[in-house]
Amino acid sequence: MTAPSALLLLDLQNDFLHSNGAYGRAGQSSPEIAALPAKLRPLVELFRHNGALVGATLFTLVPAKGGEPMISPHLKKLRPFLTKGDFAPGAWGQALVDELQPTDFSVEKIAFSAFYMTRLEWVLRMQGVRKLYFAGIVTNGGVASTVRDAQVRDFDCTVLEDGCAAFSPDLHHAAIEGLRPVARIVTIGEVFRELAAS
Repeated sequence: MTAPSALLLLDLQNDFLHSNGAYGRAGQSSPEIAALPAKLRPLVELFRHNGALVGATLFTLVPAKGGEPMISPHLKKLRPFLTKGDFAPGAWGQALVDELQPTDFSVEKIAFSAFYMTRLEWVLRMQGVRKLYFAGIVTNGGVASTVRDAQVRDFDCTVLEDGCAAFSPDLHHAAIEGLRPVARIVTIGEVFRELAAS
């Protein structure tokens, strides 16, 4: 594997995953989400070893004047517990979890898709990336939206089925099935075997 491939770690941040993060304090998680860093760490190390890029997308709540976050109405309705300091740029909560650091690049995002109003496409094209592997959360939100946006931009998309998770197994499985027409769906183990054979 060479640099034109990249593994994208979608939204695996302290405020989503850590018990002291915004979602952890609100009791918003799932066992599948909590298990992702440990499952993905060997794969991240393998990508690095093989010379591929590893990038992270970081969901961000941009502070308004006075520090209160600007939150889209649909998100405020879904997650009323989000408050000042959560997912703030440069803060601990916004950062990728320690188990998966460091990355070659990171991109702040403000919506489900990591391509929406971000520099992600520019960063990938500047580094010659054509093939993307996707892992992270949530399968039916940020993952699905980012994969679809990548596909219409003519990236070769591979989704790690067991490297993604949602707040319920049913939502995860439905999202994976919905992505089959636009992406190759594989397991972490299959990627390991592919890399070993290449």
